[in-house]
Amino acid sequence: MQINSSEAIKEILDTCRIIAVVGLSSNPMRPSHGVSQYMQSHGYRIIPVNPNEVSVLGERAYPSLFAVPEKIDLVNIFRRPEEAGKAVDEAIKIGARAVWMQEGVIDEEAAKRALDAGLLVVMDRCILKEHAWRRAG
Repeated sequence: MQINSSEAIKEILDTCRIIAVVGLSSNPMRPSHGVSQYMQSHGYRIIPVNPNEVSVLGERAYPSLFAVPEKIDLVNIFRRPEEAGKAVDEAIKIGARAVWMQEGVIDEEAAKRALDAGLLVVMDRCILKEHAWRRAG
């Protein structure tokens, strides 16, 4: 499957119910918080991954993907593009099914590594917008 294919987006939204959000902030003014709150309100389980947080949105936060004790379906990345590759590599190592790099998060090499490892990959898109658009359509 290709990066950003409509099939990949549909499969992620339909089947990836446990989402680890790398860079999730407890600050309600941050995009990561609003997007994650929206996804949580639509039945997705949100797992915060941020070494600077203890809990976000009522969920315990973890310092890295490796520290999360349960299976993760999707790794949603809210980090600067130059830091996204590390999260993608961790997602591959923990056996996540998919990675989603939010708007403005572009790392072509990391996306290719994830694709080559068999993950579904979305890059430079907002999961909230895609979810809302599909619900409205």
